[in-house]
Amino acid sequence: MKELFQVLGDFLQSKRVKAGLSQGDVATKLGYSSPQFISNFERGLCAPPLNKLKLLVQLYDLNGDEVLRLMMKENEKHLRKSLGLSRKKR
Repeated sequence: MKELFQVLGDFLQSKRVKAGLSQGDVATKLGYSSPQFISNFERGLCAPPLNKLKLLVQLYDLNGDEVLRLMMKENEKHLRKSLGLSRKKR
């Protein structure tokens, strides 16, 4: 799952920067006492809980479907690798 966390973290970091927010700003808006939580998300150490991810989508003015597609694509890659399945032909 590390790949998913890293891809999501990179995505969220780029969107935070584009929104002109610091990690501290985001931490405060999400109710965290420290920006370390945001740093952990962005470094791919973990994924934000779904309730916080929903707030990030709103805070960064993101398209929720774009976030969903990103996460589904990375989850599929992880599952295919784990199960030894080749990429689906389209």
